[in-house]
Amino acid sequence: MALLVSQACATDVTLVGLIGAKAIVVIDGAAPRTLTAGQKSAEGVTLLGTEKESASFDINGQKRTLTMGRAYSSAPREGRQSMTLSADTRGHFVTMGSINGGSVRFLVDTGATLVSLPASEAKRLGINYLRGERGQMQTANGIAVAYRVKLDSVRIGDIEVSNVDALVSENDAMGVTLLGMSFLNRMEMKRDGQSMTLTKRF
Repeated sequence: MALLVSQACATDVTLVGLIGAKAIVVIDGAAPRTLTAGQKSAEGVTLLGTEKESASFDINGQKRTLTMGRAYSSAPREGRQSMTLSADTRGHFVTMGSINGGSVRFLVDTGATLVSLPASEAKRLGINYLRGERGQMQTANGIAVAYRVKLDSVRIGDIEVSNVDALVSENDAMGVTLLGMSFLNRMEMKRDGQSMTLTKRF
């Protein structure tokens, strides 16, 4: 019985980063974690090795190679909310969506831990970010004061997620709202050339 309980089976694995011979993955919607070559997670995911832009895994006994932002899912897809984005001329994925019902222009950023928006956007959306947990964040222009908040809802297309962690930066030079991993880790992400398909997992 103990053996059966310990062999948890992952249904969703997304490669979100590479650091040398290590891979940063999101497994079943949990927080991103780092695996080293040969390391096996509790869900049955083993990192076999990494390349420049991809990593190979043994997932429940099956070898899978994922490129950055790509996901493997063994769960059925019927009935799940999905959206396909197209890259712009710079290779960025930009889409219109909403936060707490207010219209927002998002830049998809798998390198951002949380959905991140400038204070001017937060004020426009009626978010009282000053009640959030105060801290600092690194930006292209240096260190900025930031507040951690909880968003009631984040939506793109037909996909809507509730209770999303976010950062509000007082450095308005940031200029864009980042659709980070606090939203994306609830998605199956599949990259195909200039297209990216997001499918809601939970």
